[in-house]
This record gives sequence, C-alpha cells and structure tokens, in this order.
Amino acid sequence: MNRPARGRPGEAEFDPFYGRYIERIESDDILRVLARQLTEIDEVLGGLDAEKARYRYAPDKWTVRQVVGHVVDSERIFATRALCVARGEAQPLPGFDENAYAAASRADTRSLADLLRELEHLRRSNISLFEGLDDEAWESMGIANGAPISVRAIAWILAGHADHHLNVIRERYLGDAG
Repeated sequence: MNRPARGRPGEAEFDPFYGRYIERIESDDILRVLARQLTEIDEVLGGLDAEKARYRYAPDKWTVRQVVGHVVDSERIFATRALCVARGEAQPLPGFDENAYAAASRADTRSLADLLRELEHLRRSNISLFEGLDDEAWESMGIANGAPISVRAIAWILAGHADHHLNVIRERYLGDAG
C-alpha cells in the first residue's frame, strides 16, 4: 500500500502493543497533533497545585508528577529511537522497564512546573526532529524492544502515549470523566 510518508503507519511498522496508542489519534496530521498536545498538556496540568501533583489514586500507583516524569522519559526514549532509525541504525535498540525508570527518575522530588517545562522543551525539540526528516527517513524501519518499528510509527506512538496518560490523569487523578 502506498501511503504518504507522514500518514498513519501500517500494522507492519510497529509491535501490536503500540496499536492502542496509534488508534487514539484521529487526525492524519501527526505534526499538528504533536504541537496541539502542548496546549492540551498545559490546560490539564498547568494549574495543578503541589498537593494535587502528589496525589495517587491508589497506594501502588504513580503520583501525577511520576506520570509526567514517565511521559518525559518516554518522550526522550522514543525520540532517540526515531533518530537512530532515521539515521539507519542497524543495531537493535533496547526496550525499557517503565517502572524501574519511574523509580529511578525521582520525579517526586521535582516540581510539576519543572517537569512540564522539560516535557515542553522535549516535545518542541521532537517536533523539530520530525519536521526535518525527509520522506525516506519517515519510512525507515528499525528494531526496538525486539520488534520492527518505523520512524512514522514512533511519531504516532509519541502522540498516542501522551494522549493516553492525559486521559488517565483526567479520569483517575482529577475525576473528570469527560
């Protein structure tokens, strides 16, 4: 199937695990989605006070700050994967244990504002990375976490992953079912 380089990725371009993130994105303009999420993240999280940022909806769940720290880590890791694959890296790229990373990140020792500022910088940098890629790079395939992945799929996964966690925060942390 011939698809635009920045269009929705095909099923052969990612591990089925990531389909749940890609399916969350309705628009076909992934760069616009990635940019628009900056405003959405700020609207949902920008005004939270320190007490709400420390909240966890169950004893074994992350705090809001830890969720944001996880999104920061994921943004970095997926951008690194995108860069490596776009540049033709032939070596398989490692996976990561999100819980081990969350524990080591010490996100709960940082302010929510600081974490959100870092996320904003990362996202803007990642948008620039994707904007600078040509069609061939967008279609590049590599191996990450033991499975094939395209640069195109990584862009969609970034957006879907952030959307997933924003919705978790809305529903489970802020009690907003809408």
